[in-house]
Amino acid sequence: MQKMAQNTPLVRRPSLTRRGFILSVGAGMTAACARGTSSNARYKIDSNVEFAIEQMKSELPFTNDIAANAAGMLVMPKITKAGFGVGGSYGEGALVIGGASVDYYNLLSASFGLQAGGQQYSSVLFFMDSDHLQRFRERDGWTLGADLEYTLLDSGSGAAGIDNNTAPRAVYAIVFNQAGLLVGASIGGSKYSRVVR
Repeated sequence: MQKMAQNTPLVRRPSLTRRGFILSVGAGMTAACARGTSSNARYKIDSNVEFAIEQMKSELPFTNDIAANAAGMLVMPKITKAGFGVGGSYGEGALVIGGASVDYYNLLSASFGLQAGGQQYSSVLFFMDSDHLQRFRERDGWTLGADLEYTLLDSGSGAAGIDNNTAPRAVYAIVFNQAGLLVGASIGGSKYSRVVR
């Protein structure tokens, strides 16, 4: 018996110190919180995007046909713009293809000149063909009006008959749900960048 015990190799189990335990638990909790935060941010954006699309279609019925014919829509549910001489705006939203969010974007712009006050609004970019949509997705950082040409739709009459056959290779923009007043407000010059959510 003693001979067997001497020939049996000793198996050492790694000892977990209090510090090691705390560090490993802390790292796990940090990773879990990061995943939870990201998931919560996506859920919040998706909910706001869905609500904004429903509101747009309800308040602006002519957008139903445009949305149905678009290859994709970049929906910014809430953009906040404020300034006094020097201003800026920020918002977050999602690129919706086939009724589902596929990428997340933020909008950032700075402006100078005559402006005073603050404003919140929603906006949607309609990509009417897959070519423009694909080019937008492949490049990170588009400035509306410079890198990305668009047509602003401000009424149903101006949008009559728009579909992916009559308006090839086009991008349309709509602004709605405006609250507040900002003199000199416009969406031109806004930069869209992909973000991880």
